[in-house]
Amino acid sequence: MSAYELRKSALVAAATTSGKREIEYPRKADGKPKYPSEIYGENVFTLKTIAKALPKPIFANFLKQRRGRQNLDKTTADSIAHAVRVWAMDRGATHYTHWFQPQTGTTAEKHDAFLSLLSSFTPGGEEVTPIDLFSGSELLQSEPDASSFPSGGMRSTFEARGYTIWDTGSSMFVQRGPNGTSILYIPSVFISYNGDALDEKTGLLRSNEVLSRAACELVNLIEPGSHVGHVHTTLGTEQEFFLVDRAMYALRPDLKITGRTLVGQLPPRHQQLEDHYFGRIPSRVMRAISELELECLRLGIPIKTRHNEVAPAQFEVAPIFEEASVAVDHNLLTMDVLHKVAHRHNLRVLYHEKPFKGVNGSGKHCNWAIATDRGENLLDPTVRPETNYRFILFLLAVLRALQEHAPLLRVAISSSSNEHRLGAQEAPPAIISAFLGDQLNEVLDAIEEDRPLKNFSVPQFQSIKVGGTVLDVKVAALPHIARDLTDRNRTSPFAFTGNKFEFRAVGSKQSPSFPVTVLNCAVTAAVHEITDDLRAQMGSKPRLSDEDKLAVIRKYITLTKSVRFEGDNYSAEWVAEAERRGLPNIRSAPEAFTYLLKEKHLAMLTRTTGIFSEGELRSRYHILNERYAKDVIIEAETLKTIVGQQILPAAIEYRKFLAESAAALKTVGVLSEPEVEILEQLAPLVVTLQKEYRVLVDVTAQTVADGETGEANAHAQAAYDHLAPAIARVRDAADALEDTVADKFWPLPKYTELLLTI
Repeated sequence: MSAYELRKSALVAAATTSGKREIEYPRKADGKPKYPSEIYGENVFTLKTIAKALPKPIFANFLKQRRGRQNLDKTTADSIAHAVRVWAMDRGATHYTHWFQPQTGTTAEKHDAFLSLLSSFTPGGEEVTPIDLFSGSELLQSEPDASSFPSGGMRSTFEARGYTIWDTGSSMFVQRGPNGTSILYIPSVFISYNGDALDEKTGLLRSNEVLSRAACELVNLIEPGSHVGHVHTTLGTEQEFFLVDRAMYALRPDLKITGRTLVGQLPPRHQQLEDHYFGRIPSRVMRAISELELECLRLGIPIKTRHNEVAPAQFEVAPIFEEASVAVDHNLLTMDVLHKVAHRHNLRVLYHEKPFKGVNGSGKHCNWAIATDRGENLLDPTVRPETNYRFILFLLAVLRALQEHAPLLRVAISSSSNEHRLGAQEAPPAIISAFLGDQLNEVLDAIEEDRPLKNFSVPQFQSIKVGGTVLDVKVAALPHIARDLTDRNRTSPFAFTGNKFEFRAVGSKQSPSFPVTVLNCAVTAAVHEITDDLRAQMGSKPRLSDEDKLAVIRKYITLTKSVRFEGDNYSAEWVAEAERRGLPNIRSAPEAFTYLLKEKHLAMLTRTTGIFSEGELRSRYHILNERYAKDVIIEAETLKTIVGQQILPAAIEYRKFLAESAAALKTVGVLSEPEVEILEQLAPLVVTLQKEYRVLVDVTAQTVADGETGEANAHAQAAYDHLAPAIARVRDAADALEDTVADKFWPLPKYTELLLTI
């Protein structure tokens, strides 16, 4: 069967089989549908479940361990292990796995069976008795091969020992396995034999702890008697993705190997009518997302929102905010579940930040805030933010963090895939700035200038009251609505959105762990700096006065002005203005990676906050550079194969067809000008593609050879400087051919079929 016939067969299959899979929503005994709240967390080994399964003294010991007050003793560990095994096996579990986040951009798991064999010896010989066992030591840790994961040179191939350790702050859960079985998942961290972090989660947990200590010190200093004992970060991740037909996906080697299309022209109609965003969700996609939501409910993942995104075949799901480390676990789990569910519906989910050239890419907007153990959001401005000094100080701490360590945030979002999205008029640019909105800017300016707040008039503002204003829509049949504190600035990489910051630059396929870790660390350093200034201002006084607080507040309002920007972050004017303000404009991922080891940022991460050792940072630096270079090389090798074995042969075959047609027409005396004209159009296009293809072959070979002897960052920079442009030139030449070669000769599914066939 030809490539054309395969494409058309896949189109027919997509049109005729898309409605096959239906699932039955869970029902109560009386036949009525269950409420979502009744399904929520049914496959999670929650604290409530543990409390029911354990004696009270043992459960009390476990709670102390979770709060960091004591180690987990063997009796408690064995008791929890027994309880969770029984609970999981009652739900069909035959295996368990320590589920962790190596520095690969995804999760990892190794399954071990509960089944053990108990040997006894009798006069007749050895007798073996099968028994289901799960000990406390097996719950607490496992031993994967650390040398087979990215370690950035910290571990040699012969130094294989590493440990996964149960993260007691994240609940265990069961997931469906094969043939009616299930698997017990134990969220874990991953460290080396020497205790170095080899994963994404360890740093996040460390950063949560240091930020908690710093924030508690600041809160208790400015509000004596508040007795805040713990502070945690909250996170809500808006996950964007594309869904395409699985048969079409199978015919695109570039999508299968690299996650993005390396060639392809936009269809005449794509996103330019602006009608896909919030439009009707296609029925096939709706069934898949509905099944995803049901699976997530059972896993205790609070999916709140689903909708079409801007590009065709692009969608988003978003959860309710949770404690940051749990939210990260749930985001990665959601991505995994969606992958499985999409497969059941003959769909393929694409998490690459830019799978299709010319339409919007995908991000993972991270909505971040800080909350106390009393449930108070420290970034809530309340009704009168101008006198809410606690809010203003934490707001300024975040701005100070951006001002001092914006390059680190740029490192945290940098990858070869996100590079295609950042600054492409659909995502935040590489310059890190913060958007606060007119009202909060007025609050800060008024405090700095020691003047009253401006009295804004309609239609600008009906009141400076930050709790929201009333907006009259001038239609009698419609109610008045509450207007939010600020408008939204979708061009800002870091926008304040009422009571949280939205970090919009994070890539859709990356784990949120490292971006949130870096943000936590930078804010921790800023909180320490502000706390020290407050203590110096207080001097020997027993407590801070309002004037003491205002003096420090004014200092940091002035210091952080450069990082506040309310305008269009996509504009050329902002690039020039940012340069005037001294804000870094880091244009490439390899350039960004170098900032990880610059003394200012290295000192903050290693000495000021103590989140990483210098060895761990150098390891991550090496991994980031190595991954970047490998990703670009894989794209180049894939494009070489597609062009050399599919596109060029297809163009040559089409030329042959036209030439034979023209010759046949000439023999019977019929004019062949149309065929000759197309041949003349094709000739320079084929020559150009052949030329750029040869350049790509040579540059790829040179880049691969350089990587065998060169330094990691130099290798990544060479891939950016030489190989990525060569890939782009080959793509341009191939795409020009797609416009000219007849459809029946083209070997790959086109964008029309990929984006508009669901």
